[in-house]
Amino acid sequence: MVPFQALQAYGISVDAVCPGKKSGDICRTAVHQLSGHQTYSESRGHNFTLNATFDEIEASKYDGLILPGGRAPEYLAMNDSVVDLVSKFSNSGKPIASICHGQLILAAAGLVKNRRCTAYPPVKPALVAAGSHWVEPETMSECVVDGNLITGATYEGHPEFIRLFVKALGGTISGSDKKILFLCGDFMEDYEVMVPFQALLALGCQVDAICPKKVSGDICPTAIHDFEGDQTYSEKPGHDFTLTETFEGLNPSTYEALVIPGGRAPEYLALDEKVLALVKHFMEAGKPVASICHGQQILSAAGVLKGRKCTAYPAVKLNVLLAGATWLEPDPIDRCFTDGNLVTGAAWPGHPEFISQLMSLLGIQVSI
Repeated sequence: MVPFQALQAYGISVDAVCPGKKSGDICRTAVHQLSGHQTYSESRGHNFTLNATFDEIEASKYDGLILPGGRAPEYLAMNDSVVDLVSKFSNSGKPIASICHGQLILAAAGLVKNRRCTAYPPVKPALVAAGSHWVEPETMSECVVDGNLITGATYEGHPEFIRLFVKALGGTISGSDKKILFLCGDFMEDYEVMVPFQALLALGCQVDAICPKKVSGDICPTAIHDFEGDQTYSEKPGHDFTLTETFEGLNPSTYEALVIPGGRAPEYLALDEKVLALVKHFMEAGKPVASICHGQQILSAAGVLKGRKCTAYPAVKLNVLLAGATWLEPDPIDRCFTDGNLVTGAAWPGHPEFISQLMSLLGIQVSI
């Protein structure tokens, strides 16, 4: 989801396909992370909606290819149609970016022979057997470039992985010398923190994340909120998110923008006077503030929405109206709005617009 939505935010058209499925179908995802065991743990992630049909894809109409990791590559590497599609991109010299276990598909297609590449370490035997020049990842954010081939070790390396892919597409980034602060809390929504956080890092921004009563290096657990046919969203455990700065003593005047993820965290963060003072600093200074989903509960509690126009997750409409704002209906749910220095979104499907509108306020541009 991070590369998919980040590239869209940068103005790039992105299609996602899966063999045997069509546009509108769902692919389930997995949460993989190291939890103190000898290998990663796995739990159910978000449902990912495809927006194109595999059997209708013409490789000649695309400028690049991305292969995500997870467990999917194990069986996709055995699919002749997948191998053929990947080979077409390689034969045309177009950029191919593959991460984590995705390199199993490259090996199956015979594309790593005499090429330098990395991957999640357990993929090493297959890549070595396929003739690659294995690069041991010093950290799990390692990425390697060899010609048109970009490989990464894990999702921790998304910022560099995405930046290298944009560069391979002929893209240039300007205006990204910005310092941006994320206001985090326990059980914030997984996508709503990680997608904008890594997308902004990929642009070259300095991005920090803080949480009250926590210090740099501490963890915030996240929640996966999804739409699965019930009257409201479901919740599952998400990835652990590592904070980069300490809340106490932070000087907000050194930052040029504030991002507030949604999820369940805003319910209790809105009760913290130091949090409200932080939000007021950015709003009163006219600095860009981007808030999504339930994040607007904090804006409402801070008293900064009076006379403003904004949206939010529909269940937060009451908070917005009571705070004196004009409600903007998020129809469809991925709709986002800008009112002066304020960007608001309803839910994580709106990340491309959400990030793009924040980029506009900050003067950040991606040119292909």
